[in-house]
Amino acid sequence: MPSAWSDADAQAAIDRWAHLPHCNEALALRVYSSRLIGADPTLVLHGGGNTSVKTELPDDTGAMVPVLCVKGSGWDLAELEPPGLPAVRLETLAALRGLPSLSDEDMVNAARTRLLQASAPNPSVEVLLHAFLPATYIDHSHADRILALVDQADAEARCRAIFGEHLAIVPYVMPGFALAKLAAEVAERNPQAWGLLLLQHGLFTWGSTARQSYERHVAVIERAESVLAPLRRPQLELGAPRHDWVGLAPTLRGRLGAGERRYVLTLRSSAAIRRFVDDPALAQRACGPATPDHVLRTKPWPLVLPLPDAPQDHAAAIDAALARYREDYRAYFERQCAAKQVTRRALDPDPRIVLVPGLGLVAAGSDARAAAIAADVYEHTIDVIDDADAVGRFHALPEGDLFDMEYWSLEQAKLSVGASGGTRPLAGRVVVVTGAASGIGAAVARRFAAAGAALWLVDRDADALARTAAACKAPCAVLDVTDRAAVHRTVAEAVARFGGVDGLVSNAGTAPQAPMDACPPELLQQSLAVNLLAHQWFAEAMMRALRAQGTGGFLLFNASKSAFNPGPGFGPYAIAKAALVALMKQYAIEGGALGVRANAVNADRVRTALLDPVALAERARARGLDPDAYFRANLLGQEVTVDDVAAAMLALALAERTTGAVLPVDGGNIAAAPR
Repeated sequence: MPSAWSDADAQAAIDRWAHLPHCNEALALRVYSSRLIGADPTLVLHGGGNTSVKTELPDDTGAMVPVLCVKGSGWDLAELEPPGLPAVRLETLAALRGLPSLSDEDMVNAARTRLLQASAPNPSVEVLLHAFLPATYIDHSHADRILALVDQADAEARCRAIFGEHLAIVPYVMPGFALAKLAAEVAERNPQAWGLLLLQHGLFTWGSTARQSYERHVAVIERAESVLAPLRRPQLELGAPRHDWVGLAPTLRGRLGAGERRYVLTLRSSAAIRRFVDDPALAQRACGPATPDHVLRTKPWPLVLPLPDAPQDHAAAIDAALARYREDYRAYFERQCAAKQVTRRALDPDPRIVLVPGLGLVAAGSDARAAAIAADVYEHTIDVIDDADAVGRFHALPEGDLFDMEYWSLEQAKLSVGASGGTRPLAGRVVVVTGAASGIGAAVARRFAAAGAALWLVDRDADALARTAAACKAPCAVLDVTDRAAVHRTVAEAVARFGGVDGLVSNAGTAPQAPMDACPPELLQQSLAVNLLAHQWFAEAMMRALRAQGTGGFLLFNASKSAFNPGPGFGPYAIAKAALVALMKQYAIEGGALGVRANAVNADRVRTALLDPVALAERARARGLDPDAYFRANLLGQEVTVDDVAAAMLALALAERTTGAVLPVDGGNIAAAPR
């Protein structure tokens, strides 16, 4: 890989950051070169790797003190800024090397108590390794090409032959105090070295300047590539996938979690992935992670899931494979606890990576981001395994070392900091929202996104929908909800994107007006198409996936008070909405045995684009009110907002024992109360 260093960009970094408080030119250049490393996913992924610089900064008295600025936990090198390199007082930190031992918790405390800024993030778990090495700038990555060489049974001899004396070799030791001391000792025994190869772990380089350390890093990786490139096998063409992902995904997703957890799935099926999963030797090749901290994302090993050709046989094959995986994981946990004489709380026994011959790589996560990270990590693991097997034989860490990392409190804490789902009530749930471009639909999208749901947003207004989707960081589809085929396609797209669905907020609608005895037939037909049949098209498409998933779900319909309390001239609207309430009740009856709940919200007098301003003013005048007073004309005397309706939708989505209900959100209208 060529150097991406630019003197102009380096100067721009100095101009941008060096004048800021708690920063200087050395730290600005550290940020710049760290970003160069973070920008390449073949070097680091999702918070991996770390960098540091030793410099001087003023303390709270104004005195200049030596500090180590090292990447902080929770920061990604690709987006690093000066606050992501917390400054730690260096002299007493480096003096810790004289201790005979230091627990992980004491190591964290030692770094934390030496921070120049109390509000700074925790320094990297490898802070002592950076502190004990005397170099000014240090770069650490998990470069794919390096891992292919250090993940070998004979890695030490192989790496010495390839890289010579400038890179010293460090045997595998779990990150922490012991590794920091060992790395410093190895560096001192090899004064000619300007880098370290950590077996089963990654690459460290250093230099007196940011550019020197970075370009040494790049040079090592280029040397590795020159060795690997001629050995790579020619790529063969592969046939079409043997399995239908949209049909398979809900079946797989419904069985993961054993009814206790919900996962979002993502499928990767590049040519490289297909070649890997279609290899007859897949079961032997698909082993542990390429670098130990990846175990937190991928578990110690993937699930290899060969499937029969007949889709009707998939469920039984998945059940059997998952049962074996869970049994193996529990045995691994018990075996390691006994061997190490420790007590740990077992993590869930489900795989995070599922390799399906004839299809690809499926990653599972607590939310869409976690699934994508797991997929990224194992996609790169496949590249490492392929390269390692081309030059020799991929050699994973023994399960005892993987157990130590998987159950290491410091790495678990780092993972929890990066988790986006947390305890949010809809974390892991996939929800389709129609009419999401504006009004109630947009409010529902915002509310459900904040609750942790993975969203698939639908509307016909492309520009407004794009704005809502961007605000919610959700994919979207522009379509006519009255087109049944298009509706089924978009639900299938949601299933393909997330592995399944859990809920529907069927909100899209129109508000046509006409006296029934003079209603144009096309107006009534259009109202029925949008306000009734479109809801049916979405509900029936959702039920196909929910039935295959077998984990329940919810259907929420935006009905109207007009279903119970129609008004003059609103017949085309009220008739369709009354039928929609009947549709909801029918789904409550037929979905109950599957755990699928169906409910409706009846809102009234909500300011949305459906209300024609001229007609609204006329209706208000007819009641002797101005428009604002019209919106407050209810028992509570309070205007109902789109956010009020969204809150009611969320409440019903979470009401696990409620189905067949109509929830009024109208401020109080006795004439429209369900009865």
